[in-house]
Amino acid sequence: MSATPRDGPVAGTRASAAELKAAKAPVEAPAERFRRHVLKVLETLRGRGLDREQAFRAMFPRTILPDSTYEDLIAALVSGAHVLFFGPSGAGKTSLAKDLWELFPKGVWVVDGCPVLDHPLSLVDPAVAARFPACPICRRRFAPEGDLAKFDPTIVDPARVPGEFVILREGFGFARVQGSSEVFPDHLTGNINLRKLEEVGDPMSPLVLEPGKLLQANRGFLLVDEIGKLPLGTQNVLLQALQESTVTPSKSRESFPAGFVAVATSNLSDLDNINDPLSDRLTSLHVGFNDRHGDNRRIVELGRDRTGDVYLPELLVDAGVRVVEAWRLRMSEENPDVGEVGSNRTLIDVADRTASIALLAGRAVASSADLRAGLVHAMRGRIRARSGDSFRQNTKRVEEFVGEYVTPALKRSAGVYWCRYYTGTLKEQAKDAEALVGEGRRLKEDAALAASLAKDGSVFPRFRAFASYVGEREKPDPPAPPTEAAVQVFRLLEEFSLFSCKEEDRDDAPL
Repeated sequence: MSATPRDGPVAGTRASAAELKAAKAPVEAPAERFRRHVLKVLETLRGRGLDREQAFRAMFPRTILPDSTYEDLIAALVSGAHVLFFGPSGAGKTSLAKDLWELFPKGVWVVDGCPVLDHPLSLVDPAVAARFPACPICRRRFAPEGDLAKFDPTIVDPARVPGEFVILREGFGFARVQGSSEVFPDHLTGNINLRKLEEVGDPMSPLVLEPGKLLQANRGFLLVDEIGKLPLGTQNVLLQALQESTVTPSKSRESFPAGFVAVATSNLSDLDNINDPLSDRLTSLHVGFNDRHGDNRRIVELGRDRTGDVYLPELLVDAGVRVVEAWRLRMSEENPDVGEVGSNRTLIDVADRTASIALLAGRAVASSADLRAGLVHAMRGRIRARSGDSFRQNTKRVEEFVGEYVTPALKRSAGVYWCRYYTGTLKEQAKDAEALVGEGRRLKEDAALAASLAKDGSVFPRFRAFASYVGEREKPDPPAPPTEAAVQVFRLLEEFSLFSCKEEDRDDAPL
């Protein structure tokens, strides 16, 4: 069941401005509509028994961030602010912005045929028109004799203004701008449509304008990725829209409405490129890497490409996450050459690369050697290649780091895995643990004996229980039957944990 309550009529429903006025249809700014929706979603989630933190997380199902980040963000949304997510590359800023668009309420009443989605009441209600002026195209459409100067909302017949309930989508209430030095002001304001120019004949007429990104976002949502990479002139156009909720295209006599919720992202290195007035219009929220190991594991599970060709034991996934976490703790995230080596994308890449290396070697189950190679491949692949020498130096740096930390990570992951089974399932019964280890050592050396485990339910009872635990916990893909998966996990435990449960292995914190 969706966490988002449904709002409004069915898309495609039609009604005149007279009918909407009689029904007292709400007319709200996008930020007001978003605020009301966020509060309603929270109320719905809390009504389902979720506590405050759980409700916050449930609103953003595709991102995993610290609870404090969600709390700061929701407070900003409820206050009606535009937001800027800043932080290291690969921390989840763009994913979070996309989650916001998914959360944004998309159903709105619009004037049928309006290119910027005017509300029907903005043409017939003076109070609404004063707060949310209609675009010049709609005003000319409903002005006496089509004369823009004669437009007066008090004399427009509400029954003549056709309205339609629509769902906002790309280009109509949602626009995305990818920051770069080649995004010029007219990319945001719009361009002249030559076909319309031939029809109208007046190059200064608003009718010939092809709406730019800011006009496409009117009444909805604007995502500006890497805002610091926009030229200053382009930033100034965005600033006008945030200040006045209007945009004046360079070749137009008229201003167009451009009211939206703006969400921008920036890497740390680009923050100084955002001009101060624009920065002042945005609430800055730091989006950093998770410091909770469990959250980083969930990021991998959420983003992994499970092909089903290779079984990747959970223990290897866990150890890969620990190595990347160790990199984050010991390396600067502001170094542009290696800043993304510790990113969330790297966490996911390590798992996928490890499985791929095993597949290419013809193995159905990944090994610790595959993990070591997968770490080097994934982390090296995130180095920014500015020059041959720097790339080689940073590659050596990554290889030395992996060589130093992969074995401690495997030991820690194996210790935690065994500790959970020993304290949970075995209830710390040493004799049962010894019997399990004895059965496992016999099985791992004899494939035929291991195969018999699936046929005879009376043999190796303790290892059978361990295989059930592995199967339920990891749900291995078809290439690895439960017994084979359990044998492979047993090998890793024997190699790296020695079946000991130390005090530190009871704590699942990063290295």
